[in-house]
Amino acid sequence: MKTMKKALAMMMTLMLALGGASALAESVPTQAPAAGDKVLVVYFSATGNTETAANYIAAATGADVLKLEPVQPYTDEDLNWTNESSRVSREYADESLRQVELTISTPENWDEYGTVYIGYPIWWGIAAWPVSTFVQANDFAGKTVIPFCTSSSSGLGESGALLAELAGTGEWLEGVRFSSRVTEEDVQEWLASLAP
Repeated sequence: MKTMKKALAMMMTLMLALGGASALAESVPTQAPAAGDKVLVVYFSATGNTETAANYIAAATGADVLKLEPVQPYTDEDLNWTNESSRVSREYADESLRQVELTISTPENWDEYGTVYIGYPIWWGIAAWPVSTFVQANDFAGKTVIPFCTSSSSGLGESGALLAELAGTGEWLEGVRFSSRVTEEDVQEWLASLAP
């Protein structure tokens, strides 16, 4: 950690010397954690789009990453929402089927994280249910939680607010929706908007 802070300090000094403050603003994470505040990006990704966004956020913020993986992974057939008998369609129709067991429900050193980004695809206007399982399993007291989602057309909607309600603890920010073709520039622009 000390080595990383030294490297970041050296990089900022060099950038100021070479390109001034504008170069610094473009390349240094805008959502830098406070001292002693570890950052975690937690995400579930069905087709890889949310994973792409999660990796961009982690790279920009220096965050640790936890990929949520169901004990019974979703296959392409499971994810075919146009088929009424597919797994996701059955889970959508019957809420009792939405408790998706995860291989890891609580990250190691959970108490050390002060900022948690939570990413998911939008399923029928809400967060994919594996994320709900994660939220229910953890205490977010004292944490700032920032939801992000990916979808081809649906917006963020109430997905973040519903997760906040489910959690019952933590300071949940509004969050953002990225398109399924999310770019690093999209993520950087969003992170810059979060800066005070």
